[in-house]
Amino acid sequence: MSTRLRHIAHLHLHTTLNEAQYDDIIELMYGITPHVQAVPPNAVQLDLTSALRYFDLSAYDMVQTAKMRLKALYGIDSSAGLAGNRMLAAMAADASAPGDTTWVPAGQAADWLYPRPVTALPGIGRTVAETLGRYGLHAIGQVVDLPAGTLQRLLGAGQARLLAERARGHDPRPVTPSEPARQLAADLVLDRDCLDPAQHHRAVLGLADRIGQRLRGERQIAGRLTLTVRYADRTSTTRTRTFPEPTDHSPALAATALGLLTSLGLQRARVRAFVIRADALLPADSAYRQLSLDPAADRACAAEAAADRARRRFGPEAVGPATLADCSAYAKNHRIPAKTVVGGRSTSAIEPVSQSQP
Repeated sequence: MSTRLRHIAHLHLHTTLNEAQYDDIIELMYGITPHVQAVPPNAVQLDLTSALRYFDLSAYDMVQTAKMRLKALYGIDSSAGLAGNRMLAAMAADASAPGDTTWVPAGQAADWLYPRPVTALPGIGRTVAETLGRYGLHAIGQVVDLPAGTLQRLLGAGQARLLAERARGHDPRPVTPSEPARQLAADLVLDRDCLDPAQHHRAVLGLADRIGQRLRGERQIAGRLTLTVRYADRTSTTRTRTFPEPTDHSPALAATALGLLTSLGLQRARVRAFVIRADALLPADSAYRQLSLDPAADRACAAEAAADRARRRFGPEAVGPATLADCSAYAKNHRIPAKTVVGGRSTSAIEPVSQSQP
């Protein structure tokens, strides 16, 4: 019995979407196939296998149909990847210029992967890439040609097995229909490049505190935090960390965000913007908390609740981290504008992120 080939499309949307817009995009894609998986914040994956016979179109034409609907109804440009599984489709979309579609036929997947860099594989972080690089393994094809025992000695059995499967283009994961995960985000865009690590620290601390305020205001807890740093040359770096337990506690959010910032090792990088995103959100009523015998934790939560009440009564700037208290003068004098996006809504503000200079 022959197995029907899968046709998976990954569409990357070249726009910024709020929750309502993202929901509309997902609903639009359901008009093409019932197998739609959200890939927040601005991508979707479609399993077109069962839709081809219904529309009597090729897989490539189905992708073009989806892209044309996005453009005609919402004015959204997109790039797409088409392949036999989710991983290859996502990699093909990453390799596509805006408006283009990269198709990787099943029989050509190995040839397409062979010359590509190892870092193009999903889940290959800096540590693994550096380990492979020390032994001259920079391309996916070099990993494929490496004996399994050698790769295990370099990375360990589990990591080596996973890398070998991905390098050969294997990905059995199905496209699972799901609602887009709700998230909260805050970003800070500077008028000029910022090289001062102290200012980087203050900016991230301020954004984490803002996210914490919004989480508590909406009675939500976050299971994961993501920090994205954008540089003057328009490149960016993203790091994500999962909390030991879901939280809305500003000190926990700030500690995690600053840990992500430290892990980047920027060393006077020319930074243009910071983005912090809290996702994997759950209602606060469903939160669990590890019991502690330390009364300081309870006092911190009580102080945080009191600060939130003060902000509701006297305004959002009434209470804030002491580290940011001396930043107002610098921000006012130098007019550093910031755009804060929380829950998909954008507002302009003057953010006190810089220390006064002599």
